[in-house]
Amino acid sequence: MDGERANAARIYDYFLGGAHHFAVDRQQAERILAGNPDMAHTCRANRSYLGRVVRWCTAQGIDQFLDLGSGIPTVGNVHEIAPAARVSYVDVEPVAVEYARELTADRDDVQVVRADLGVPREVLDAVGCHLDLTRPVAVLAVAVLHFVDDDIPAILSRYRDAMAGGGVLAISHGSTDLDDPELAARTRAIQEGYRTSASPVFLRDRDELRAAFDGFELVEPVMRDVVDWPAPTGEASVGAYAVVGRRAA
Repeated sequence: MDGERANAARIYDYFLGGAHHFAVDRQQAERILAGNPDMAHTCRANRSYLGRVVRWCTAQGIDQFLDLGSGIPTVGNVHEIAPAARVSYVDVEPVAVEYARELTADRDDVQVVRADLGVPREVLDAVGCHLDLTRPVAVLAVAVLHFVDDDIPAILSRYRDAMAGGGVLAISHGSTDLDDPELAARTRAIQEGYRTSASPVFLRDRDELRAAFDGFELVEPVMRDVVDWPAPTGEASVGAYAVVGRRAA
């Protein structure tokens, strides 16, 4: 278990008020806050978006969820929002996986897998015994893809190819391709704050995020800040786009 370098999952837990982080994570978090004092709001906004998109999916009749980069469990986990659903949580961070397994040990409808979301075959092989991939699944990648230094469209295309028609892909992703230059500057400060951690940030523009949804029908509203999906909440924007797509039947 790596306690020598700060990790995104544990930093996120710190910002959300959790208890599963090390001193190195708290120190890195404070450096991030120095550049963007709104970072805790950003994390809470992403968590709230997760809740809204899960409820939207259940309203579409989806009862299976694959939560990529699920992080350390906190208030508002997918299985709590959709208690009748089957859920597979996937994360590569050992603290996140260990705690999630403890939290859900008595639930047959919840699976926790330690795997790298950037290796879709590994993930899909692991969850194939728990989720019925011949039926619609909601694949969630909330506040995680900007920690992936790889070809996001190529990675997500492999999940898409394994999805049945009617399945959903929902992401949130940090970006500086914003209409508000001050918000873009704060987002760059977040990126700089993570630079020396074990989880540096890789921001992408709107065109790159749209390209990740090739083969999906984008759900309105398209490319809105997470606080404004599916409708404005009145909260301050955080510089992370929400994008939701439906797999064509």
